[in-house]
Amino acid sequence: MDYFGWIAAGDAPPAHWDLRQAGWELCGGRDGCRAECRHVLVCDTQALTAAQREAMAQADRPAWRLLMLGVEEPAERAHLLSLGCAEALPASTGLAELRARAARVADMFGRLPRWRDVGALTLDLFHRDARRGRRWLGLHPREFGLLWRLADQPGERVTRRDLLRDVWRLNHDPETNSVEVHVSRLRSKLALEGCASLVRTSPQGGYALAVERPFMLSERDAQGDELDAYLRQIAWDAINEDARSD
Repeated sequence: MDYFGWIAAGDAPPAHWDLRQAGWELCGGRDGCRAECRHVLVCDTQALTAAQREAMAQADRPAWRLLMLGVEEPAERAHLLSLGCAEALPASTGLAELRARAARVADMFGRLPRWRDVGALTLDLFHRDARRGRRWLGLHPREFGLLWRLADQPGERVTRRDLLRDVWRLNHDPETNSVEVHVSRLRSKLALEGCASLVRTSPQGGYALAVERPFMLSERDAQGDELDAYLRQIAWDAINEDARSD
């Protein structure tokens, strides 16, 4: 099942942009977040200014989730694409074309997970860092690699040998305590965000992530996403009123 979010003055897309007619499912977000979930976000920007559209693309950067509709000027569409917007399309775009373009973006998400939600944290593979809400932890590349590798098998033991092979790219044991040192540093940074127990030591040796699932639709802080925070600044009520008066 493919999911999409709808960002506009109204709560549901009009028929000519409603991907539910093509078998998709509309996601309403989590905890009031209109842009929190990690999938295609279809956005009707006809009532927004060019400056508002640019700020929205900047806020999502470099997530590559937004399909902006109602962008009429070719130069502006090119600019939005250069900022990392997935698509910038005119209002005349029909459902068939929107479905094809949304499917292409969704396929990109499916090939390589950009994000993993691990407890209260979001791991970002592009940034190679983790954040809680809008605060980045500032992880060292190997600290991030450790956390990402443990998230491959949440709740399951990952041996020291596995970590040396997959994070350090070593097929032999260098007989140092590098793994232990990096785990200790990682735990210190996690503790600052109230996540000290996220990485646990297994009684059989190795480490495990103390969560059952790492994925994308977990409960989250309603202010945790920069795009969502920007959307809350837009006067949607005024836009709704303008739409009703037309």
